[in-house]
Amino acid sequence: MPVPRITSRTPLRDSILPAHRHTASLSYSSSLMAVLQPRKHRHRTTFIALFALFFLSLYLFVFQQSALSPTLALKRQEVPAAAAQMTLALESLRNHHDLHAHRKPTSHPLQLAPDQEIAAVSSFLASLPQNVIPPFVDPAHPIDPQLVLDFDTRSPRASDEVKQMIEDVWTRNPVFLYSKLYSPVSREVKTMIADLHLHPAPTIIDVDTRDDYEVLVPLVQRLASTDELPILLIGGRYVGPISAIRSLHQSGQLQQMITDAGAVIDGAKKKHKRK
Repeated sequence: MPVPRITSRTPLRDSILPAHRHTASLSYSSSLMAVLQPRKHRHRTTFIALFALFFLSLYLFVFQQSALSPTLALKRQEVPAAAAQMTLALESLRNHHDLHAHRKPTSHPLQLAPDQEIAAVSSFLASLPQNVIPPFVDPAHPIDPQLVLDFDTRSPRASDEVKQMIEDVWTRNPVFLYSKLYSPVSREVKTMIADLHLHPAPTIIDVDTRDDYEVLVPLVQRLASTDELPILLIGGRYVGPISAIRSLHQSGQLQQMITDAGAVIDGAKKKHKRK
């Protein structure tokens, strides 16, 4: 069979192409379409998402701006107001500090004389049983008045209040005894006083039974200018050692001193009979 002659002008026909060439071409076209279709679908989805995001941003910017503007304006107004208040507060503190820095003290700290000090200590101990002298107190030096007085010792009226305190403590406690519970001499003085049946009753502090014993004993001894116990105070005045107390008691002068201080001899008996 003669082979047809093919030139450049001869049209191509399917019959001329080999069967396997035609099959490969179809397979390649199908694969290309399969690849292009999912890509177009992804591009369409991305475009829709961007379009929706654009409109959402536009909505927030245009329509919500009117709602946010008052809040932002209020905050912008609050910031200057807060700053102004802070400035006023700082200025007030500065003026207060300058006022106190230039203010001169109205009075010097109160210092007690020995008779005032023993009155203050006695008033402090007699007012409440649980009152004690702090252990950090140096009994060899004057006590800080603020520890035993119930008023401001730096006030202009401190001196007047000290005078009133002294009058009150010796009026309420005309006979005041610092003694020892287990001392024979102290028991002797207690017996002398008890036999007088005084009103108001004598105030007796047994120093050896107290927690502040180590501070209180040298403190009251310094104030009474003695190194002995007991210490008997009548009207706030130290009577003297035991020998002086015995002598005054035998002569009747002790009873007279007690009466002058405001205590009533046999006053406790009379009061008991009235009841």
